[in-house]
Amino acid sequence: MTDIQRITVVGAGTMGHGIAAQAARCGFRVVLNDVTAERVEAGLKAVKHTYATGLAKGKLTEEHVASAEASLRGEIDLEGAVADADLVIEAVPESMELKRALFTRFEAAAPRHALLASNTSSLSITEIAAATKHPQRVVGLHFFNPVAVMPLLEIVRGEHTEARTIETAFALGKRLEKECIVVQDSPGFATSRLGIALGNEAMRMFEEGVASAEDIDRAMTLGYRHPIGPLALTDLVGLDVRLAITEHLFRELGTDTFRPPRILRRMVRAGKLGRKTGQGFYRYE
Repeated sequence: MTDIQRITVVGAGTMGHGIAAQAARCGFRVVLNDVTAERVEAGLKAVKHTYATGLAKGKLTEEHVASAEASLRGEIDLEGAVADADLVIEAVPESMELKRALFTRFEAAAPRHALLASNTSSLSITEIAAATKHPQRVVGLHFFNPVAVMPLLEIVRGEHTEARTIETAFALGKRLEKECIVVQDSPGFATSRLGIALGNEAMRMFEEGVASAEDIDRAMTLGYRHPIGPLALTDLVGLDVRLAITEHLFRELGTDTFRPPRILRRMVRAGKLGRKTGQGFYRYE
């Protein structure tokens, strides 16, 4: 089992900087990488905001924050960022072509013992791993937003992922203070497949006028004790992200459950992508 001390996170967006912040807080040495200095700087700024929030809520101490910030640095050179990593976690947009190209570069530049992980929420780990010469070292590590709060880590076993890779990933999850589940490489894994099915049906109900967005969400938060309703969650994740995932699942599984709702396509075309644009199923300041 690999002793992981140094982690490189590639992609400084919402998920990437969230993973980096959690890893640094839990005692790992972390490098946050992206293609421009501006993106890296934005990611590091977001990490500081995460820590400031934890400090204000009494969940972190000033000493803890200082230690975490000292353990984290930014880097725009990909090869340099992964050169001494024990684990590389990819958190870039959901493009198979992009991910495969990156994993080829990871394998060429990272140490031979390094594990290579993807934070993909729906794409095939086996297909990503096929871009490498050592697919046994490739695993899915699907974190959830916001990483600092959400307790789950979905570990995805590709067709060639070794048992010791899964063991290392499970041990890593515990060190990151996560509860882990292990799933086989299947479209949408467990979480995205179930979440998209519920979200799509909620959108169809809204489109049909069954109930308001607020009442559909309240049905799930109060009736089923979900922490957030399916439409509010869609706004949080991003309607464009949800559309890409459901299109992928529909291509792979072919069932009407995953046929993209018409309202989702219309809203994405109109630029109503949820929280990040200020409007989705709800309006945001």
